[in-house]
Formats: sequence, C-alpha cells, structure tokens
Amino acid sequence: MRGNSTTKAGMEPETLSKVGPVPAPTVLPRIPAPQRVAPADARELSKLFLQRLETVEEGTPEHQYVRNTLIEMNLSLVRYVARRFSSRRESMEDVLQVGTIGLIKAIDRYDPSRDVEFTTLAVPYIQGEIKRFFRDTTWSVRVPRRLQELRIDLSRAREELEGQGSHEPSVAELAGHLEMAEDEVAEGLVACNGYDSDSLDRPIQAGGGGKQQTGLVADLIGTEDPALALAEDIQALKPHLAELDDRERTLLQLRFGAEMTQAEIGEELGLSQMHVSRLLTRACTTLRKGLLAEG
Repeated sequence: MRGNSTTKAGMEPETLSKVGPVPAPTVLPRIPAPQRVAPADARELSKLFLQRLETVEEGTPEHQYVRNTLIEMNLSLVRYVARRFSSRRESMEDVLQVGTIGLIKAIDRYDPSRDVEFTTLAVPYIQGEIKRFFRDTTWSVRVPRRLQELRIDLSRAREELEGQGSHEPSVAELAGHLEMAEDEVAEGLVACNGYDSDSLDRPIQAGGGGKQQTGLVADLIGTEDPALALAEDIQALKPHLAELDDRERTLLQLRFGAEMTQAEIGEELGLSQMHVSRLLTRACTTLRKGLLAEG
C-alpha cells in the first residue's frame, strides 16, 4: 500500500489510503478551528471525514473527533438555513440549536456509498428540524397536530378566495373550497386563535378600510364586579336571617338597610342605645357563626 502525503495550510500532513474503490484517510488532518474553515474547503474535507466515520469504531476518541469536527465544519449550513427564518420572533440562538440537531442527524445517517453530496441530505434535515420547532412551539395554546396542519390549509384557502374577490370568506366558502365539512372548518378556525397571542394594548379598528380606532382590546375584557360577591353573600345569609326573631330582623333592616344610627333606632323602637347595640351584636354574631359553619 502506498500513501500519498499532502499538506494544507493550517493542517497537519494528511495521509490517504484506499479502502475498496473509495479513497479513505487513515490519518485525518488535525483542524484546530473547524468553524473557521471556508465553506468550499469544508465541503471537500467533509467527504474525507464522512468516509472515515464509516470505518472508525463508534465510541472511540477518533470517532468522537471525526464526528465533532464534521459538526463544527458544517455549522455554516445551519446558519445558511436559519437565515431564511430570521423574520420570526423566536430567538435566533434557539433556531440555530434546533438546526444543529438536524445537522447531527444528517451526519449520523449519511451513507458515502450512495455517492450523494452531503449538503443534499443535510439541508432538508436542518430545515425540517427548524420547521418542526416552529410548528410545535410557536402556538400560544397547545392544539392537536391535525388542527395545526389545518391552519395552514385554511390560510392558503383564504388567500385564494380573497384573490377571487371574496373579501372575507365564510365558513361555508372555506369548506367548499377545501372539500371539508363545515364543522371541521369551524373547529380549525377556532384553533387558529391559539396560534399567536395578541397584546391587550392593540387598538381595535373599524370603519372604512379599518382605519378608525375604536378602543383597545383590553376594553373588551370584563373585570370582577364587587356587586357579584355581595349578591352571593346575601343569598348565603337568607336562610340564617330566617332563623332570627322579628325584632332582630327589624334591627338589622333599620341599621344596614335604612342606615339609621343606633340612637335613631332606639328612639324608633323605644330602646336605649346600649340595648340596641347589644341586640345588634348578638344578631351579627349569630349570622357570622352560621356562615362560618357552612364554610
């Protein structure tokens, strides 16, 4: 066996040997900074490293070096694909990490004997992982996969129908265009609301061309009405009020209904203010015990 020794800038001498009809390196070049290798050089070096990855034993230090170097040399592919999704709101760092997973899968599944360029396999793998990431994580509310896919079909159908002159296609029109049941389309439209959250400060627009601002989204959201809690308390008190005698109920009605003072109630009923105070305290204590016993 005769070895051919070649030397490249920034690398140690490379010794090649033949394994069958496909040349495979026996001693791979040591690349101190794989991420800084130019894309054209990375493409050629990747062929050597991929061939070697097929023959080296998995789990050995050499296998780890070959695999890690392949990943680092081809990170430019991940950045290239990720740039297509730069308009998304998600962190580009997250997109690059997900794309790197696709690159690793491509490296592990590449077969040099099929004589196919590595980029031909790697780019679809990277793009697929990034698309799966957006599909699974960008929904504000988790919905079934079929409804996630239906959202895309509904979006395309709406665009096509609007292009034909329908300003806002109805459920029936969308169902007819997609050849689906109206109930299924309606379910998909409801699920679309969970794809993206909206700001409470977004202005609501109406009128001609949707240019007239009529308020904010927050204005449409109800708030807790204190009167509701009061109504619940009154309903809970009713059975306990029925257990009081007539005089106690009259005292409560004058004090809390008519908002009379204890002195005014005493004059009204011919009782001393002290006596009115004791009677009110006893009645309120009875009601309080009854409510606490229910809780």
